[in-house]
Amino acid sequence: MLTLEPLRADHADALLAFERENRAYFARTVPDRGDVFFTPAGFAERHRALLAEQHARVCRFHVVLDEAGNLIGRVNLIDVADGSAELGYRIGEQAAGRGVATAAVAQVCRLAAADYGLTSLTAATTLDNPASMRVLSRNGFTRVESATVDGRPGVRYVRRHLDAAPENP
Repeated sequence: MLTLEPLRADHADALLAFERENRAYFARTVPDRGDVFFTPAGFAERHRALLAEQHARVCRFHVVLDEAGNLIGRVNLIDVADGSAELGYRIGEQAAGRGVATAAVAQVCRLAAADYGLTSLTAATTLDNPASMRVLSRNGFTRVESATVDGRPGVRYVRRHLDAAPENP
């Protein structure tokens, strides 16, 4: 059973370790965050900025914890406005392929509706990331248009009616 927790200041050390451990893995599908991000000072500055955005309710950041309490991923809702937000997620290499992303996205969809009052979410992924496309489809997201994602061909998805169960579980 995995757990989603809102991002907190005390997640910083585990989150930096997670990001460092998975840097090369994530860079295969998303742009690298740059060397400064992975330094203690650079990461601390970014972490404080994320917490400030969350406090302002502009974004909702979550860490994904496994049964033992280890940080294995992140699921974020960014640009929260007018009942909608953009979904983003990343699951570490050691947890990939085990349904963690699908379960974490399902949980954040429930949170988005029940706790944050959101009615729809959007998401985008590159065409060379079929695993992410499956996660979105399994969680009731519908492909709506082609998009450019970080300079690469991609696709944009939307899920409306977050309070309803997805049609494609």
